[in-house]
Amino acid sequence: MKAVILAGGKGTRLRPLTIYTPKPIVPVVNRPFLEYQIEVLKRAGVDDIAISLSYQPDKIEHFWGDGSDLGVRLSYITEASPLGTGGAYRFAADGCETTTVVINGDILTDIDLAAVINTHKERKAIATLTLTRVEDTSRYGLVETTTDGSITRFLEKPSPEEAEKLGVNTINAGIYILEPEVLALAPKGENRSFETQIMPEIIERGMPFFGHVIDSTYWSDIGTPATYLTANLDLLTGKIRGFELPANSGSDIATAAVVDEISRLGEDCNIKPGAEIKCSVLGRGVLVEERAVIENSVIWPHTRIAAGAVIRNSVVGRSCYIGRKTRVSNGAILGDKTQLTDYTQV
Repeated sequence: MKAVILAGGKGTRLRPLTIYTPKPIVPVVNRPFLEYQIEVLKRAGVDDIAISLSYQPDKIEHFWGDGSDLGVRLSYITEASPLGTGGAYRFAADGCETTTVVINGDILTDIDLAAVINTHKERKAIATLTLTRVEDTSRYGLVETTTDGSITRFLEKPSPEEAEKLGVNTINAGIYILEPEVLALAPKGENRSFETQIMPEIIERGMPFFGHVIDSTYWSDIGTPATYLTANLDLLTGKIRGFELPANSGSDIATAAVVDEISRLGEDCNIKPGAEIKCSVLGRGVLVEERAVIENSVIWPHTRIAAGAVIRNSVVGRSCYIGRKTRVSNGAILGDKTQLTDYTQV
């Protein structure tokens, strides 16, 4: 079995965090984001993985190489021009003669993928689409299914009243199980969308096409800074299951500093006396000076937090300087190399 991870986007919604760092290697609790997807695939016995790229592909390929350190076989497919979700799948899986798992590169989930694959095979499906339920249906296109799980149509962002009348609250969760027959629906080299072109054609042709609702599974699209921060905090607090988080090791923590048990510190951090770290992630080489407070936040590597600064509910990029007694809060997102002078309020 093969997998394709669709990671060709520029990560525009996640800016400024992705200006210098491609989204697949953006750190989530000090691990590159895409490693969580790779781990989900590996657990399901899928270890032949192609990553479809477009933006800064060399950085990503150099980061993981052939994937042997992760216990998988990685290959990299670079699109010369954007091909859409369906076109990228065709480009990456061209000639594949086995079942293929396709994952959108924005998704963080602890899904039991093996169970989805088994159900797909039991149903003798040509295609299976994972679905998740949402409360605010106005933000998404919805997917309608019959009582046996067959997908009947895609609804483009109906109003809440329309969605309630239809009784539909399931959306595309971004994971597809596809048989080789689907490749023929995406002409080689052409831009094709799964939701607006390929999936409707599967329905029109009457091919066995099912939804798999993942009610008891964590699922998040971390394509925005707000959802990125939430995902980090959800991992720290145990809302996402099954992933081993990096241990705290190799940092210098003063005896008079306070670091709670769920925070994660990268190597070579330096936490000075009186500093407090609560439910937060610090990347490698972060310096936190005396009496600084970091709470519910993510600090990327090699950033300096000066004495008395307070950071709450925020993300601070790589190699930043946060001045003395500066206040950063309320969902602030600071890009790499930001410099804040003393007493700044953000």
